[in-house]
Amino acid sequence: MLKLGLIGKGISRSQSARLHVLLGRMCGMDVTYDYLDSDQIADFDLIKQLTKCADTGYAGVNVTHPYKTSARKLITPRKRLPSALGSVNTVVFREDGWRGDNTDFVGFMRGYRQQFSDAKPGTVLQLGAGGVGLATAFGLRGLGADKILIHDKDAERGKELVATLVAADADAAFIEEHDLADAVRSADGLINCTPVGMNQYPGSPFDANLLGGQKWAFDAVYTPVETAFLRSAAKSGVEVMTGFELFFFQGIEAFEVFSGAEIDADAAREGYFNAYPEALTG
Repeated sequence: MLKLGLIGKGISRSQSARLHVLLGRMCGMDVTYDYLDSDQIADFDLIKQLTKCADTGYAGVNVTHPYKTSARKLITPRKRLPSALGSVNTVVFREDGWRGDNTDFVGFMRGYRQQFSDAKPGTVLQLGAGGVGLATAFGLRGLGADKILIHDKDAERGKELVATLVAADADAAFIEEHDLADAVRSADGLINCTPVGMNQYPGSPFDANLLGGQKWAFDAVYTPVETAFLRSAAKSGVEVMTGFELFFFQGIEAFEVFSGAEIDADAAREGYFNAYPEALTG
């Protein structure tokens, strides 16, 4: 039995459980995956919850909003995690301590390579500097982006991410609102790491009239899979990568960390869509 879970706030819509259970079935493992929602736990405390999980037989847990940064301070990072990447979404319980990883970071890079092969990201404009934005920005760094441009309505948060990237030897800059249109037009790649486009926040964070000269676009939103932003980008001749790719590859990376198994991503994709065909449309 491989006992796993997800710690977060308001996580009832997460699809993580069905992915991890399916991956376990592929590997001949009996997997359970529990949702540990802080909204449903009286007097929730992250350290106490992680300790309880470790003491009650969990092999590990995923951690999501708003606890990724706090969890990073409580664990020993795995070697592949950049020291400046100050959040984790995967915690593994070992006898010699808790190990942490950020599979959003590596999952984004795997998804990018799956979709765009060896093409370089070039100059990329990213909207959103929250938890997912931190991971994708470091993914861009890992992929060798020429320049990473960040815009966030919370300018302080956006500038903090830029400072973190620059300290990690990435070429990064914050884009003010009045320079945003020019940055969209001149970028090679566009990334949405804001909630805009989700079922509960419809719309597109990018003006469709500014799309068309870019090479690629990615939307971290995956419910729905086909967002208004990606529809406009594809219609304008831009290659697109959906948020499902990030969800899928970060999940595979996390399961491999939890279980020690090696997953055939193509077989897992086929199995997932066969079991959950609605995932194609979100």
